[in-house]
Amino acid sequence: MNALPATPLHLPQSGLGLSTSAPATAATASASGLLLRYGQHTVLDGLDWQLHPGQVVGLLGRNGAGKTSLLESLLGLRALQAGTVTLFGCAPERLDDSLRARIGYVPQRSDLFDWLTPRQLLQYFRSFYPRWNTAKADGLMSRWALPPDTPIARLSGGEQQRLAIVRALAPDPELLVLDEPVASLDPAGRRDFLRELVEQVLDRGTTVVFSTHILSDLERVAFQVAFMARGRIVLQAPLDELMDSTRRLSGPAAAVRLHLAQHGLQALPGPLPTAAATGRVQLLARGDHTAELPADVEASPVTLEDLFMGLTA
Repeated sequence: MNALPATPLHLPQSGLGLSTSAPATAATASASGLLLRYGQHTVLDGLDWQLHPGQVVGLLGRNGAGKTSLLESLLGLRALQAGTVTLFGCAPERLDDSLRARIGYVPQRSDLFDWLTPRQLLQYFRSFYPRWNTAKADGLMSRWALPPDTPIARLSGGEQQRLAIVRALAPDPELLVLDEPVASLDPAGRRDFLRELVEQVLDRGTTVVFSTHILSDLERVAFQVAFMARGRIVLQAPLDELMDSTRRLSGPAAAVRLHLAQHGLQALPGPLPTAAATGRVQLLARGDHTAELPADVEASPVTLEDLFMGLTA
């Protein structure tokens, strides 16, 4: 797949089951009932998802969970067996150039036309974007010390990744989709990128979704987290609220279940270890944990890694 096509974002002119009607909500992007299979392997299994203006959503899932397939399907770059997608209230294959220009996309592997220099590449793409922010592009090129006149083929992997990010941020997009954007960057590069991402959201109210396997980076910037497992988004919530409201409960199964029921706590999806011989269980529970615990039930705070391991198992 050519990640940097001759148009700002080359979305297909036809698609299977993609709606042309605007959703009832004001979602920037909406997916409903997405089904994607490869042979006997189901990648997306009736997946529903919405992204709203100004949201920054970190997409988490195990390797092979289908994160890339989901992001590409959201942009109309994968042929689905079923389901509907809308972007700015329009089906991907019906987007005109003005709507395409409102989308920024950094794929996991960027094809950067490596016979060009960075200066030539940015000049080429500038012609497709009415709101191209030359000052932003020049500032990022300078701050990230990208050589403007060196052939892209001679840039390091990290430099090429930075250039792909510059190309995506320069048009001041309203929807920014990033698939493992920091995978090739060193810690300093990741920190600089995350700073730019936050500024983009604060300045323009951009909707941002990015997949990453670096949990510490996600904790710095994501306002919301979405956990993907078994072909679906199993939970999406504000990160701070999720961390504050979730505890790991352990104890006799009957006592834990009674405590959940009495205090309206929600057991989060995903298996945790159970000691069959003793009847003790562990689970992640979300809600108000101010009530006194039974003597034989224990509660402990959770980390983002705990949530990831539990929800994506």
